[in-house]
Amino acid sequence: MLSKLFPKNYDFYTLFETSAGLIVNAAEAFQQLLSKGEDDGRSALATKIRELESRADHNTHQTMTLLHKTFITPIDRQDIHDLIKRLDDILDFMDAAASRIILYEITQVTPELHSFARINYESSLLVHEVVSALKDLRNPSEILRLCIEINRLENESDQLLQKAMARLFKEESNPLAIIKLKEIYELMETVSDRCEDVANVIENIVLEYS
Repeated sequence: MLSKLFPKNYDFYTLFETSAGLIVNAAEAFQQLLSKGEDDGRSALATKIRELESRADHNTHQTMTLLHKTFITPIDRQDIHDLIKRLDDILDFMDAAASRIILYEITQVTPELHSFARINYESSLLVHEVVSALKDLRNPSEILRLCIEINRLENESDQLLQKAMARLFKEESNPLAIIKLKEIYELMETVSDRCEDVANVIENIVLEYS
């Protein structure tokens, strides 16, 4: 009975790291998807990303269940809730972008798509690193450094979106192609936004407990 009220702290941290690991796997699969030809495994990679997103949903559910059953938590209950939800959001938008590429039959992968995928992959690695560091708050400066780097990548993604939109409207004459790519660009930029959300939650935790 007491083990349910006072579970080992690493249970929550393990769940956080599980979600972060799924994000890295999805970001890597997304890059692979962009490198494939139309009939060369794209759908399989999109399906893989969808499966990773589903596993993240399950992990989020496990975290919320544990949270409701736990009397004393290692960090604030609201922080646990916010962090696992923000991690889940990253995969939601990554899955949405991948599914649109398949649904819209995007055959020409633009340089901007590759750049977004690269930023999101780098962001996912940092998210995994900072989430893994969270269980030891004795080195707050390193955790905050990782958060700053995630924020820098989000700014890079913002700038990329502006340039991508400008080139799209200037060079693309097909209105339907504009609509499709605009939506995908915005979804991919939102992935970096959600990574920044994770960094912001963790930054608040560090400032509160250090």
